Amino acid sequence: MAERVIEVDGIELCTESFGDPADPPVLLIMGLGASMLWWEEGFCRMLAAGGRFVIRYDHRDTGRSVTYGPGRPEYTGADLVADAARVLFAHEIPAAHVVGVSAGGAFAQLLALDHADRVRSLVLISTSPAVPAGDGLSPDLPADLPPPTEEFVRFVSAARVDRSDVDSVIEHEVAYAGVLAGGRRPFDEAAAHVLVRRDVERAHDVGAASHHDVLTDGTVPQAPLSSIAVPTLVIHGSADPMFPLRHGEALAERIPGARLLVLADAGHGVDRADWETVAAAILDHTV
Repeated sequence: MAERVIEVDGIELCTESFGDPADPPVLLIMGLGASMLWWEEGFCRMLAAGGRFVIRYDHRDTGRSVTYGPGRPEYTGADLVADAARVLFAHEIPAAHVVGVSAGGAFAQLLALDHADRVRSLVLISTSPAVPAGDGLSPDLPADLPPPTEEFVRFVSAARVDRSDVDSVIEHEVAYAGVLAGGRRPFDEAAAHVLVRRDVERAHDVGAASHHDVLTDGTVPQAPLSSIAVPTLVIHGSADPMFPLRHGEALAERIPGARLLVLADAGHGVDRADWETVAAAILDHTV
């Protein structure tokens, strides 16, 4: 379907939907610095073919959504959480099944805590607890969970990219995608290159995504994860270099009734090799 730019509270966000609006709605939330294209069209159509109305969208400063001038961003992480609710409002959807990957999974958790009436269920992929447990168990703070792998830290520490140079951005993003893949499966560099180039060429301002690197949290919910009351599915790769598997296990332990699906040898994100497995799990969870 065609892209649609919505405007809510003066914020313009580019969205795209797949499937029949009469079907159960599924909202896809991507991670920081990534446009909606990283929810690949083939995967979205797979969910739509299973009888779901699927919506993906560009975060601020990615893709064709509103972009801001150089400097510190004029919004916070809490604003990005609210943007998810804005997308639902613009599409006249009272509540949706919410699927988030990486930081998008954290946003999904916060949406369920702060806008509970908007969330029918959660699917949290390749992510980590967004708030402390607050239930007498060990805290869910990142410092108490395994750090990223040495390979991931080495890449992030050494990587240099010129955001004003399209070729430099493409080279960096493809290399980063290779690191995120986790190293236990073959990495399709050619496919990653096609996706990254399309993403870069589509963006209003490819350099604007760097604003996500310096976002502050803003005002976030103080309620513990144990207060999330919607059905929750946690999906995590056993080779995730950014958030090792223990992060996914912690989520499943802290959210009442949550189920954990471990993808053997999968890295960070939704690999094409796992599309059928992940799509089937989402469809089963969002009945």
